Amino acid sequence: MDPEAFLDLANQVIKLKMYPYFDIAHSLLCALAVREDLGAGAQAFSRKHPLSCWLSTMLVIFAGGMVANGLLGEPILAPLKNTPQLVIGTVTWYVVFYTPFDVGYKVAKFLPVKVVAAAMKEIYRAKKVYDGVSHAAKLYPNAYIIMVIIGTLKGNGAGFTKLLERLIRGAWTPTAMETMQPSFYTKASLVASVIFVLDKKTDIISAPHALVYFGIVIFFVYFKLSSILLGIHDPFVPFENLFCALFMGGIWDSLAKLMGKGQPKEETKDAKKTN
Repeated sequence: MDPEAFLDLANQVIKLKMYPYFDIAHSLLCALAVREDLGAGAQAFSRKHPLSCWLSTMLVIFAGGMVANGLLGEPILAPLKNTPQLVIGTVTWYVVFYTPFDVGYKVAKFLPVKVVAAAMKEIYRAKKVYDGVSHAAKLYPNAYIIMVIIGTLKGNGAGFTKLLERLIRGAWTPTAMETMQPSFYTKASLVASVIFVLDKKTDIISAPHALVYFGIVIFFVYFKLSSILLGIHDPFVPFENLFCALFMGGIWDSLAKLMGKGQPKEETKDAKKTN
């Protein structure tokens, strides 16, 4: 592709408006995630506890903004003032849980629909990460770690509120902590936040901002579609394993085990000689 045409495409992507289509895709997949998390009893639960079901879905949809606002000292419920998005979230929740004969859920699960919605949601995620980094940069211009944290939370806030979201539905799962088992979306949002901070606050990245943003969008969309179509769920795992082996004690623990296994044999030999 011609470089100028590629840059023009990147500029078009960065100017995309999220409302209403990308908001619909985001809300639809959030409602699907809640329903799938409920499992086989999702339909019965939605009939018996509609308020709890709605609250947990809204928490998933608006999680990034709520968590980020709480950490930045801003009103936690401020994201809910966006009435059009709240209406979209409520409508998609109703479609996924309450349409006759489960038509809405079946259509949302239809692979072509899910693929298109997933691609749109990843574009939405990139926008949220960038907005989070930019907002934190205005409040704390020199606090790079805060920018990275807020960008990550904006990108995958639902992962960090899973414990509360399940608690609203009456399920207590204390091990469902994103900090203990980070998902790919948290890791990807973290990497994207670091890149945006480097692009915004340093001269390390010399490429135009539009190309950096477009690269992040391609990264998100590619790996999301790979997880749906090819089953590649976390490409970071091999690098994490290598890093942990080299810098987090993996090699030394293995050596300690080998040395520990050798010691008892030597001790038994010495004991036999003395006898």
